[in-house]
Amino acid sequence: MAQRKSTTRGFKRTASVLSDPIRKAGESRGFAVSRLLTHWAEIAGPEIATIARPVNVTYGRGGFGATLTLLTTGAQAPMLEMQKESLRAKVNGVYGYNAISRVRITQTAATGFAEGQAQFEAKKTASQATLAPEILASATQVASPIENDDLRQALERLGRNVLSKPKQ
Repeated sequence: MAQRKSTTRGFKRTASVLSDPIRKAGESRGFAVSRLLTHWAEIAGPEIATIARPVNVTYGRGGFGATLTLLTTGAQAPMLEMQKESLRAKVNGVYGYNAISRVRITQTAATGFAEGQAQFEAKKTASQATLAPEILASATQVASPIENDDLRQALERLGRNVLSKPKQ
């Protein structure tokens, strides 16, 4: 059997050579893909987090800006398409610069080859009903002087999480 001749003559594709340095440069500037995955519900908001999830971040040819790929069901894709720019602004607001230049939407069926794979529900947090009333009161009291509603609610959630964490 004859050996197959290489058509690249020892050359490698530029994308394969530069993908790791581009990823490392992006992470060094504060852009880490894992943050999108772990904090998706807070970044996108609960209404978007229930219908879509991030699956990939790819970098452009010039290394400027990245493309965020979201997975959603076919029925939710038009709704998500209308919110692409606001979602891109939310993600970039988290990073403090234009990390994402484009949002791409891919669709999947709600059922199919892998049953149950298309569930996009946000991670369940500790219910207020399961927390002790003194924890809820303390968290609300600490955050009450804050005038901005979003910031006050975020601080209340943080306070509830910190106060309900078991002591070590």
